[in-house]
Amino acid sequence: MFKVAVIEDDKPTSNQLKEWILAASPDIRVDQWFNRDEAEAAIVREDYDVVTLDIELGRERHAGVAIINAINKTGRGTPVLVVSAMPAAIYRSIMKALDAWDYLQKTAFDEADFIETFLEILRAARDRVPNHDVKAAQGTRDDELSLDPIHQSTPLWRGQRVNLPLTAQRILAALYQRRGDVVSYDELFDVVKSGRNRDNIRKHISAIREAFRELDEHFDRIENVPMKGFRWSTGPGAEKR
Repeated sequence: MFKVAVIEDDKPTSNQLKEWILAASPDIRVDQWFNRDEAEAAIVREDYDVVTLDIELGRERHAGVAIINAINKTGRGTPVLVVSAMPAAIYRSIMKALDAWDYLQKTAFDEADFIETFLEILRAARDRVPNHDVKAAQGTRDDELSLDPIHQSTPLWRGQRVNLPLTAQRILAALYQRRGDVVSYDELFDVVKSGRNRDNIRKHISAIREAFRELDEHFDRIENVPMKGFRWSTGPGAEKR
């Protein structure tokens, strides 16, 4: 049985998230925690498959940050879905730096969005191994991108994890699966949940490039093909702006 922790101080919101999780997968055990102390104790005691949490718990404005740090210290690689009212434009990058897997801003998503995101994370968590075993499990070559078919949300570049939100990961996978070929805007629209327009796709591409360049300042594999779409280059030095 999969175990999920819902860490949320507002009981109606916590109950709604639990209801949505059970609607997505009825056989999951859902534990609800309403404050930082209880949540941190549970994180140490239990090996959760997925954790959803709010950033602000009671009067602690950044309790969720401390909890994510506690999760990371366990070394289990537990995926975290942040569900918060804090502005996504500000906090998504902070959560990304902390290795949270995705960020949903309250009032900006509905049940379908939550369930779709949750199920993606759950699928990626089903056969997870500890972070230090990821490279060995994949047989990754140091000079390649590796998209692990088991850990769907853990792409590696030269053996290092590329920290991307789920939509960006789907775009990256679409490009890499068709590497060497142009992937059109229309094809990329099919892999995003919202914002199906060219400007939004370009923003995702920019975020992907930025994430790679945090690991490799010379990264240049994503090529812009004017008026058509994007292509994953099969060699360095091919990117066009």
